[in-house]
Amino acid sequence: MVEKGSIAPDFTLDSDDRGAVTLSDFRGRKVVLYFYPKDDTSGCTAQACDLRDAMPRFEEIDAVVLGVSPDDVDSHRAFRAKYDLNFPLLADVGGVVSDNYGVWGERSVRGRTVMGIERSTFIIDEEGVVIEAWRGVDPRAHMDALAELLHV
Repeated sequence: MVEKGSIAPDFTLDSDDRGAVTLSDFRGRKVVLYFYPKDDTSGCTAQACDLRDAMPRFEEIDAVVLGVSPDDVDSHRAFRAKYDLNFPLLADVGGVVSDNYGVWGERSVRGRTVMGIERSTFIIDEEGVVIEAWRGVDPRAHMDALAELLHV
């Protein structure tokens, strides 16, 4: 499980708009890596739109935002287009990266137990070290917590 102070596990995933994206390609920049359960659901949409609207603030500190879910690239493209998202969405279809970060497991959805992503965010510094790890993120308060931590 990835925790604060650990090196962020590297990965390469397909993106909705850039082909393959490799985390280590962003060394030298801060990375907001967020894992979310499903494209185009209410909580995930609120969270993504907050991040979209705050993108100029992230750009001021040379930070990149990457969203990861188990949805495929086609689903990501539709979600991104529908809400005019301005950051890449990465397809972790098999859940391998989510599992490596410790965010894949049993969750309760409308009274049923299913396997899926626990909404989580990792802030990674310029050297690839996790400087913050949040699990069970509230999608509607996510941006406030990021703004406080990153001073944006």
